[in-house]
Amino acid sequence: MSAVSKEITEMIDMLPEKEQELAFELIKRMVLAWDSDFTKLTPLERDRLMKAGNEIANGETVSHSEIDWN
Repeated sequence: MSAVSKEITEMIDMLPEKEQELAFELIKRMVLAWDSDFTKLTPLERDRLMKAGNEIANGETVSHSEIDWN
């Protein structure tokens, strides 16, 4: 979580519950306006995806049986 996200969370925690709900709805609307079908990647997600793609290209894959699916 970024420093800004942490600061936002701390500020929202200071609000009464009703205002927290209002802040949640505002943030949700902002996210939906930015990416209505949740297909855009954050910079961190893009970096992880590119790293995974490079590992696959270099033959560095993980076996299905090696993954902890729980």
